[in-house]
Amino acid sequence: MSYLIRGLGALSALGETMGEHRDALLSCRDAFRPLDELVGGGFAGVPAAWISNRQLLLHRKWSPCSMAALHVAKQAVSDAGWSDDELRDAVLMLGTSRGGAAGWLESWPERRAFPVMQASNSMHGEAAAAVSIELGMRGSYQVISTGCSAGIDALGMAAMHLQCGMAKRALVIAVDLPLVTLLLASYQAAGILSRDGKNDPYHPLTTGIFPAEAAAAMTLEIDDAPGVRLCGYLANSDAKDALSLSPTSGQLVALLRQARERFGDPAALCPHATGTASHAVAEPRCLDEAFPTSTPSLHLLKPYLGHGIGAGSLLETVILSDFLKRGELPPNRSNLHTPPRFIAPDQVLPCQGSVWKIAASLGGHNALVVLRPDETRP
Repeated sequence: MSYLIRGLGALSALGETMGEHRDALLSCRDAFRPLDELVGGGFAGVPAAWISNRQLLLHRKWSPCSMAALHVAKQAVSDAGWSDDELRDAVLMLGTSRGGAAGWLESWPERRAFPVMQASNSMHGEAAAAVSIELGMRGSYQVISTGCSAGIDALGMAAMHLQCGMAKRALVIAVDLPLVTLLLASYQAAGILSRDGKNDPYHPLTTGIFPAEAAAAMTLEIDDAPGVRLCGYLANSDAKDALSLSPTSGQLVALLRQARERFGDPAALCPHATGTASHAVAEPRCLDEAFPTSTPSLHLLKPYLGHGIGAGSLLETVILSDFLKRGELPPNRSNLHTPPRFIAPDQVLPCQGSVWKIAASLGGHNALVVLRPDETRP
């Protein structure tokens, strides 16, 4: 069973709308700046990406995370053309890694004090509650917190809710504002922040991630109308390591093989491609083992966006869907390193089949979603 993707929303350092994100990719533009400019000293040499319009994130009641979620939710609902009645009965799935940490663990500049809301602002679930309250959604809502794969896990959980008959429509959101000093210090201590600013995830000298703020939203419907469709979701766990994707655990390889058996070979693949030194070795080995005879084109989006942590996987899926609506695949930045046999085209390509987005979380959780434009639907 597949589900129609009709509405999309995006917010990141690249822009506040889907059109701005598309234009940035087509012009090969990123928005990375020295992290010290935002959070002060201690992170010299670390590139990061953050939402420029900070006013979007300010509210007397809701946390910055909730305001980002509301921004993309309204875009997606408007894009889908849902009526108030259709929105009221939809289910809401929200993926995040750190929830409302921004504006709670440390003060948020220019935010008006509202002490009574501190209790809700400290909950991972506040953003989902805020969306349901502000948009008048009366269906079930859930929060998925599986680290870097949280966004596409939320998408998969939404599809399951539709499949089991809980609703005919689902609004899926992912949001993370990880540029908080305490969180960044923990990333730095773990050695996963970039130390050399090399914006090439599979380069042999890459040293870490470019952390980024991000939010994205997508609507799913049980509808036979033409359009881009979500055709599958799979997930498993390594049970191996708290930080690293292990090339010897085999679970990412197993997931990719399972997807090939169920959905056939993809035309294109958007890998996780974090840029950490261990991931730059592990993921290419997994791809080589999982695709011994076929080689889908690779489309790496973190070189444009940075790593949006719990929101990154859905933001990348939303961007893929936006291009697929036009029958296209997004271009890569020029001259990226790739695993042997694979290519990362730096031009827009026509789409000739299904597209997979994969994500791998700290702790060893792997997830995958399958997108397909209607013209190539089986």
